Amino acid sequence: MFDYVKGALTELNPTEAVVECGGIGFSIMISLQTYEALQGKEQAKIYLYHYLREDDESFYGFATKDERELFKLLISVSGIGVGSARMMLSSLTDEEIRNAILSEDIHRIKSVKGIGLKSAQRLILELKDKIVKGAGVDQSVPLAMGSNTAAEEATTALVMLGFSKANISKVLPGILKAKPDAKVEDIIKAALQKL
Repeated sequence: MFDYVKGALTELNPTEAVVECGGIGFSIMISLQTYEALQGKEQAKIYLYHYLREDDESFYGFATKDERELFKLLISVSGIGVGSARMMLSSLTDEEIRNAILSEDIHRIKSVKGIGLKSAQRLILELKDKIVKGAGVDQSVPLAMGSNTAAEEATTALVMLGFSKANISKVLPGILKAKPDAKVEDIIKAALQKL
């Protein structure tokens, strides 16, 4: 699986970017969000989703891991393909999409070209609980925490208590910055106050 490509941004238009890496030019389909993030840059790091079907192979690229995670969540819904998901990410920001699903704002979702009433209802029905639990955002643990076994144990304990990794990863870096040598129980106590 490809995670990202980093290199010289040789071409950029609202639907596609070409990144040269190791003498190879990668043609990557992008959303308007990613296009806006890449404008004016000579070097780029684009997170990839490798789309592979019998008659099609392409890369979809994203400026952030969160955008990629939301894209993967959107295409998991029956009837929402890569084109519709990219159109959603071009029309609305990540946060606007999550908020529209959480608030069951069918009209906001239907405002996206190619999304009808049934697709909007299906999106809300299938994704609302997943988004509440933290799906659709990058849940990887930052590198600074990766080497800290106390942080890893605290994260595991907090997940078992019912908190999402996304929310945990937002509060732990601040706790560890204030007390880098904190014990597991101290990290959990501090996190519970912030979660």
